[in-house]
Amino acid sequence: MRTAPIRPLAGLAALIAKPFAAIGGFLVRMMDGNDRVREVEKLNALSDAQLARRGLKRENIVRHVFRDMVG
Repeated sequence: MRTAPIRPLAGLAALIAKPFAAIGGFLVRMMDGNDRVREVEKLNALSDAQLARRGLKRENIVRHVFRDMVG
């Protein structure tokens, strides 16, 4: 007679994988943040006239770059 696979091992594997998934998610958010910081720096390097042509004011650069994160 054959027995069914042991299910607790699947639960244990999921439990062990959780911290690694959290760390991976954190690293992805960190890389995304670095891209945004570079974008802020790039826009800050532009003149006010160049920003105006893009429809931006210097004081709104950070809000513009992080616009999808503000709810």
